[in-house]
Amino acid sequence: MPGSKLMGDFLDSGPFIWVFLFLLFVVFCRAQATYWLGYFIASKLTSNVPQDGWRRKLYNWSESEAVINGIGTLHRRGWIIIPLSFLTVGFQTIIQLAAGLTRMAPPKYTLAMFPGCIAWAIIYSTIGFSVWNALLATFAGSPAGVATLIGLIILIIVLVWLRKRAQEKLINE
Repeated sequence: MPGSKLMGDFLDSGPFIWVFLFLLFVVFCRAQATYWLGYFIASKLTSNVPQDGWRRKLYNWSESEAVINGIGTLHRRGWIIIPLSFLTVGFQTIIQLAAGLTRMAPPKYTLAMFPGCIAWAIIYSTIGFSVWNALLATFAGSPAGVATLIGLIILIIVLVWLRKRAQEKLINE
């Protein structure tokens, strides 16, 4: 895709300030969207639990162990966990959703998340993508590397599928 090549070139060698501002905009929008998704679930779906469809899947996800743990962490640690979550992978989404599910006041949430957005944008506009690209280049540089990468992806998919299946089995028992 020509567009993704241009984006990759921009992120790799664009002027720092523009890369930083672009990534800040992206992470700000993503965090706000995740927060408002949680807020929507808390205000609409918990009072009228959907029976099926995408709303039910969304509701079920909001009731998952990971999200419940995220809400617990937010309650135990307070708002400070919001900017700190931007220094993690995966946990960040759970905390942003948890802030919405707990119906944290939007101005308070935005003030808490903004330093995390800045830290995330700094990391990814400096070393983040360089490390990612170096890993990809290492794996893609040889047939054995490509095979290893494909194997890791398959392993992750299988492990996620097995975990989900085990959770569903526990719920049905």
